Amino acid sequence: MELSFLDLNALGYLAQAVTSDPRGLKLIAAGLAIGLGTIGPGIGLGIGTWGATQAIGRNPDAEGPVRTAMILGLGFAEACAIYALVVALVIIFAGGV
Repeated sequence: MELSFLDLNALGYLAQAVTSDPRGLKLIAAGLAIGLGTIGPGIGLGIGTWGATQAIGRNPDAEGPVRTAMILGLGFAEACAIYALVVALVIIFAGGV
């Protein structure tokens, strides 16, 4: 994938427009906070669910304890994503700018 001169020119224009306004920087920071803050929990949710289904598939009698541990772990992972959302909202709405 190649970037043409026009693409780079447009990116430069957008970067200049955003950095000239402090509110634009806050929105970029909030976007990065929520975007990067949900990558880990998203991967963790997938791996945790995959492991639980594998465990239940191998030993169906252990479904109850495995399901309980899975739901608890998924809740903890989701809490990290909610913390990232709170940080993004604080970046947007708190402060003097």
